[in-house]
Amino acid sequence: MNVIRHFIDGAETESSSGARFDTVDPWTREPWAQVALGGVEEVDRAVTAARRAFDEGPWPRMGYAERGAILHRLADLIIEHADELALADTTDMGKPLVDARNNDVPRSAQNFRFFADHARLATGEVLPMDTGHHAYTMFEPAGVVAAIAPWNFPLMLETWKIAPALAWGNTVVLKPAEDTPASATILAGLASQAGMPPGVLNVVHGYGPASVGAALTADGRIDRITFTGESGTGKAIAAAAAAHLTPVSLELGGKGANVVFADADLDTAVNWSVRAVFSNAGQVCLAGSRLYVQREIYDDFLAKFVTAAESMRTGDPKLPQTQVGPLASESHWKKVRSYLDDIGAGGSTMRTGGLGEGWAIRPTVVTDLPPDARLWREEVFGPIVVVAPFDSEAEAIAAANGTCYGLNAMLFTENLSRAHRVASALRAGTVWVNCFFIRDLRAPFGGVGDSGIGREGGTFSREFFTEPKAVLVAVDGADDAAQ
Repeated sequence: MNVIRHFIDGAETESSSGARFDTVDPWTREPWAQVALGGVEEVDRAVTAARRAFDEGPWPRMGYAERGAILHRLADLIIEHADELALADTTDMGKPLVDARNNDVPRSAQNFRFFADHARLATGEVLPMDTGHHAYTMFEPAGVVAAIAPWNFPLMLETWKIAPALAWGNTVVLKPAEDTPASATILAGLASQAGMPPGVLNVVHGYGPASVGAALTADGRIDRITFTGESGTGKAIAAAAAAHLTPVSLELGGKGANVVFADADLDTAVNWSVRAVFSNAGQVCLAGSRLYVQREIYDDFLAKFVTAAESMRTGDPKLPQTQVGPLASESHWKKVRSYLDDIGAGGSTMRTGGLGEGWAIRPTVVTDLPPDARLWREEVFGPIVVVAPFDSEAEAIAAANGTCYGLNAMLFTENLSRAHRVASALRAGTVWVNCFFIRDLRAPFGGVGDSGIGREGGTFSREFFTEPKAVLVAVDGADDAAQ
């Protein structure tokens, strides 16, 4: 069986205890590799290596161009090893191999390229002052970054955190999700191959509470914590970080609203809405899982939407025709399956979907669900969408904002004024108009409410992963000139 090890101080390593755990292929539902199970000792080794690499090593002292060249070489290696990285994520969590190969891997490489160039090209400020003084800003690396990544887009979201941290001269200890450990160790090996000094990027495998996650977030030598995952875990991390006043960036859960107005292009709205909720088997924090359609087009939209959902192929994620793979783990499948049990209560109807083979759930469309039902309120993180009609713009905005989450929202309309007006009214960190999942890496990414704290992307990542410094210089020179 394959063995996945930690990567600490430039080398793969086992746990000192020799302990391991299994990682399971969610399609075969059988273990495919054993993973080194870390603990307090492995976290201490990794943080020590990262601390030494930051305090004494060359990485934070390199110029932006030199660091950027290494990050670009790493991006090249990611593309060269695209098949290996994509297969690792597909085998770990069940996402269609075509998606991992054609979307996740190229985007991961682009994360490194973008932030390498952004750090080199970003500017500070010169602040006008009274005669005789000069003020300007600097952005120095913060130190050692703890990056805790989720299992739904393992490689892509790991690089989203690692790339800006490294580009600005920090060192990193990465804890990948225990369900998806493989691509993180491969990535760390490629970083070393690209010329990254030992200790700059470290990977420790293990669990969260009472394990690697808890030890990492409680370590006072950590200067920044960036986490993507479930909202309850984010609150626990924030509490642990507070003991050392460690700044945190938390991208947490979502319950995205998708609002389709009667003047929308129907085919465009249907196509994007299908992708928004069923891609990656619905295991997307940005999923448009609450779908509101204006009453005038409700029946037509729903008919097209259900037909499109029924046409999606569910099955073995390694087959090129598969569009929806299994859910990532047995525990997660049981959680999502429990929501299916609610359907039928209060007159609700399953228009299509239900259980698939093994841990798969077919794209599921639910209507006529009571507004207080769990499916309206809770983040399902599976291929289930609830649909309801609305009459007025004000009603749609109120429904969309009626959640504790605020990560993202979508709206479809051909009315330009309405697009801007509703986008402004929606309480969400990102609003897509007539599209979904289009990204500009310069833009802020994050949410409000239970969807998290802070933003990352472009200069927002710079603000988090650096210590901004003001320098004020007396330049009058009158005393010097007299000597």
